[in-house]
Amino acid sequence: MANKFEEKIHNDLHQYLVGIGAVDQRLPQCPDVTDRWVSIGNSYIPDGAREYRDYPAASLGWMMFIGMAVAMMWDDEWEIYSQVDDLYLYMRDKRGYDALDEYICQDVLMVSDDEYENLSQMVCECATRVNYNLMREPVEPGTKEAFDAFVTCLRELYFFGMAVQLKRMGYHMEKIR
Repeated sequence: MANKFEEKIHNDLHQYLVGIGAVDQRLPQCPDVTDRWVSIGNSYIPDGAREYRDYPAASLGWMMFIGMAVAMMWDDEWEIYSQVDDLYLYMRDKRGYDALDEYICQDVLMVSDDEYENLSQMVCECATRVNYNLMREPVEPGTKEAFDAFVTCLRELYFFGMAVQLKRMGYHMEKIR
């Protein structure tokens, strides 16, 4: 881990998601998806940062949904989606920022209404946990340190979104005996 804050966020999300069976103890590696983080993060930050003050759970949670969507795209038709320059804008512009979760769940993940409700609750819990830790991080709002902490939160949520979706699709990270 890069720093104690990142480690705290990572461990809290990991423990929670393992506890509800959403990820395995051993987290997956999917370089195609993780390598897209920088471009997706850079594209998302203007929208996410603007929305954070009034809607922190959505601002943070949307990134987890994005991680799930990119994992699904990777599994489905990566040869096509890997050619899209800006996957975040591609998704956002389908229905707009406010409906990003709906677009991802309905059109990318194609989940039922019950699954959508369950995923939304899980993502909201993760975003709330991350925000709780972010608010207790001793950084002054508006500083480079605060921005870096926000980006750390987004990055962890993206990676855990990927991990959740990979497990949902049957990729289990367990030792083979």
